Amino acid sequence: MNHKKLWIALLLVVGISFAVLLFYGNQIYQKAPPVPEQVVDESGNVLFTGSNIKDGQNVWQSMGGQEVGTVWGHGAYVAPDWTADYLHREAQYLLNKWAGGDFDSQSSEQKALLERRLQIFLRKNTYDKATKTLTLAAERIEAFEHNKAHYTSLFMNDPALDKLRSDYAIPKNAIKDESRMEKMAQFFFWASWACVTERPGESITYTHNWPNDAQIGNVPTGDLVIWTGFSIIMLLIGIGILVFVQARTQQEEVLKPVNDPLMNQVVTPSMRATKKYFWIVNILILAQVMLGILTAHYGVEGDALYGIDIASFLPYSITRTWHVQIAIFWIASAWLATGLYIAPSLSGRDPKFQKLGVNVLFVALLIVVAGSLIGQWFGVMQKLGLVENFWFGHQGYEYVDLGRFWQLLLVIGLFLWLALMIRPIVPIIKKGTSERGLLILFLISCFAIAFFYAAGLMWGRTTNLAIAEYWRWWVVHLWVEGFFEVFATVVAAFLFTRMGLLRIKSATNNVLFATIIFLSGGILGTFHHLYFTGTPTGVMALGATFSALEVVPLVLIGFEAFHNYRMSKSTEWLADYKWPIYFLLSVAFWNFLGAGIFGFIINPPIALYYMQGLNTTPVHGHAALFGVYGMLGIGLMLFVLRSMYRKQKWNDKLIKFTFWTLNAGLLLMVVVSLLPVGLMQTFASVNHGMWYARSAEFMQQPVVNAFKWSRIIGDTVFGIGTLTLFLFVYQLTLKKDKSTN
Repeated sequence: MNHKKLWIALLLVVGISFAVLLFYGNQIYQKAPPVPEQVVDESGNVLFTGSNIKDGQNVWQSMGGQEVGTVWGHGAYVAPDWTADYLHREAQYLLNKWAGGDFDSQSSEQKALLERRLQIFLRKNTYDKATKTLTLAAERIEAFEHNKAHYTSLFMNDPALDKLRSDYAIPKNAIKDESRMEKMAQFFFWASWACVTERPGESITYTHNWPNDAQIGNVPTGDLVIWTGFSIIMLLIGIGILVFVQARTQQEEVLKPVNDPLMNQVVTPSMRATKKYFWIVNILILAQVMLGILTAHYGVEGDALYGIDIASFLPYSITRTWHVQIAIFWIASAWLATGLYIAPSLSGRDPKFQKLGVNVLFVALLIVVAGSLIGQWFGVMQKLGLVENFWFGHQGYEYVDLGRFWQLLLVIGLFLWLALMIRPIVPIIKKGTSERGLLILFLISCFAIAFFYAAGLMWGRTTNLAIAEYWRWWVVHLWVEGFFEVFATVVAAFLFTRMGLLRIKSATNNVLFATIIFLSGGILGTFHHLYFTGTPTGVMALGATFSALEVVPLVLIGFEAFHNYRMSKSTEWLADYKWPIYFLLSVAFWNFLGAGIFGFIINPPIALYYMQGLNTTPVHGHAALFGVYGMLGIGLMLFVLRSMYRKQKWNDKLIKFTFWTLNAGLLLMVVVSLLPVGLMQTFASVNHGMWYARSAEFMQQPVVNAFKWSRIIGDTVFGIGTLTLFLFVYQLTLKKDKSTN
């Protein structure tokens, strides 16, 4: 592979992909479901305003937003999808009214006539673009008032809905103020209106007929089927091309240095200072897993923990928020600390004030973690105003729930980290050594990590939900799933070259090629998250095509795993690195299973149409987030600790036990509980509609509850693994320090 051509190819892939991504971002701005300035009745009387809808969106965000059920399929999975739930309740109210009180007692012919009348009534677009006014018929206003009464009873404290609240894991008085509740009901109306209202001049709704509900006319479109077929064709073509390239590529020789090149590596003061990052990483892992166990328990006992009332002060929306947020924090911290350790190791000395920078960044990260988690609690407990909640509380968007103030601090912290990476590396690059290309790639990935998290600042407090979702997935997909992946690829190659196992030139070319392949599908693959969030059809076409290409590199993941395994056996001293390398092997396994198999199951448009918002999504989420990025974070941490404590004998039995319990526990969690529930929901969604698959009626069936309870098996095994990991790091670092002193 020609080095120069690879760089040109990388620049073309990134440049063209982002041009298309931004072009369709502009289209999303233009074609997002409109928020009317006024909602009026047929006489022109104002019912509520666009400001009320936007405030209602803020109320929904303040109570947890996407951490309490879903809207447009994105969020948490215990409570319903509020758009699907609203539309079903609205439909039942109107059908029963038109049937004289009991729709179910009508004949088949009469039911068909009433359902067709319902579809025409609901799907007609009565929004006037010129006046920015939405006009509602009297019967639709009645249906809104009916639904508003239901949601007021549910989110406040009506004793008649205690059982339903428990099934949804919603505490009493989740919304404490009636005016707030009214506005949130208005937001639910608007979000649901976008799901059933046809775009001007088209026969599909703003959300591409999602959620599926045949009764209201939301059925799969031809585009869903066509682009699903095209995505499968693209997958096969991509696999064929990659297999051809792999067959032509000469297998890289594994070098066999006699001694460990890192044995006498200088550990500078700033490198030593990263140790405390790994202490925090392990504490956060324990906290995240405990919160995950509690969050899972809320699925079977929504208002208590084995009869103990904890929902009143630690509700599901908080435990799930913290569970997800802490996962991002500890994984990112492990990776950032690895970078801080590697950068000064190149020259064996610290730039001026490098240790101070590492310590300042550590304190800043602690402030962001603690401040954001506390702010989220105050927001969910309704102790903040809507503006204050946006800045310091809970933004209500999954993975980026922290308040805007904490987001800004985190962005500043990431750019501080970038500066700490640049200072030791740039002088090495200027020397023109053989590592120059790999180090440039390293710095590019570091810049991308700092820069693309800042995409989370692109929406405001009252931004249209469709636009906010576009930018949110820049963070979740491009930052977490995209450029962290590039960073990980570069770091792994860099570590192996520093250990003398790979030639620098071939490692650089391999990383460039892998990055090109990954980003070819990865950047525009962002769109597969946006099929049903108020976006135009072009987004679906691109998302289906390029998300299929994301899976292509994973087909050859076995080669990577085998290559890493060969390296681990290539020379005797590598036995000391057995478990860090084994964690990289597990990353390859989870990349194939979690990101590849479980990811592609829900990626094609027709599949996601029925599965979006079901437990098939956390199957992919757990297997990919912890299985890939979490295991990689642990593996990188172990590489650093092996280097930092190079001459110390490890507790091999303990880390071996940790490795197998973490991987076995995660696999059991997924295949014994999450996957069966998700598949049962999929059948329910296909046969009855999304509203039913997410309903308490379905989710509280004995057989479904049995599978939810079975998660105890995997959770217990996995939890033990996190405890032994903590013990291992404690023995290696703290006890060693005490014995030295």
